Amino acid sequence: MSTATVANDDVIAQLGATTEIDLLRERIGAWLEGVDGELREPLGWALAGTPKHFRPLTLFACHRALLDSAASESVELAFAVELMHNMSLVVDDVLDGSDERRGIPTVETKFGRLTALMASGYLVADAFDSVADDDFAVRHLSELLRRLGAAECLQWRLRRHPLGVEDWLRIAGEDTGSMFEVCAVLGGRSEQLRRYGHHLGVLYHGCDDVGDQRGLEALGGGGEEDIRDGILTLPAALAIRDPEIRQLFLVDDDDEQRLTALADAQRAQLDDAEDVLDGVADSARAEAAQFACHPEPLLALVDQVRQLSRR
Repeated sequence: MSTATVANDDVIAQLGATTEIDLLRERIGAWLEGVDGELREPLGWALAGTPKHFRPLTLFACHRALLDSAASESVELAFAVELMHNMSLVVDDVLDGSDERRGIPTVETKFGRLTALMASGYLVADAFDSVADDDFAVRHLSELLRRLGAAECLQWRLRRHPLGVEDWLRIAGEDTGSMFEVCAVLGGRSEQLRRYGHHLGVLYHGCDDVGDQRGLEALGGGGEEDIRDGILTLPAALAIRDPEIRQLFLVDDDDEQRLTALADAQRAQLDDAEDVLDGVADSARAEAAQFACHPEPLLALVDQVRQLSRR
């Protein structure tokens, strides 16, 4: 077992979700045995590596915070969310031209673009099929898929634009925030914790941005690729307040000197970025305290996510 897997399992245990995550892993394993043999290997590869499971952890925590029943009742919802999430990762890697995801080659790198795209469609189909009898879940997974598609287009349309932190908050809120929002709604079977999920997702997105620039294990994308593609990460939004850095950010080329200068400028903003993330974490805590019957699992989850940019 890898060090990363042990660390992930330690976090899961601290959040009191070991039983639920074990059931989720069993559900994924059983599903893989039944998928079409033509795509079994790439689908298994898409869910391999060392996932941190923060989206299902959000769903389980919101279940505990609002409902008087075992969170294990939400495993099927978590399964659907995991399929949808991994679909988005496969597509992201195709768009970004990424070579690795979770420490292993991406699905496209290992199996080719056609297989990666067909596998992503398979994941969406089976996500919906798994909750076909749950109108509430179907409605919110549909919301999620629409928002993820629009968010990806928004993020790429705004590449190399001289925008600021408020713009970053909007992009992060749709890109990652939408996934965590829907997890919160599904877990609590209500809209009560939607804003909590939103803030938690923005926090995760920002910790990913900062962690990439610190050279930590990536939570999602890659720092070098974001700089190359002109993606508005949180450190970038802070760095381009400097007019000289802004001009470098607007250029579309692979000049090594330019990319190095951008990377250095973004790393110089990491302390300010951490301050922004502290504010987002406080907003998530406030939502949990105000709207949850049992806020403890939600507060513990915020604390764990907040540490991701520092590990």
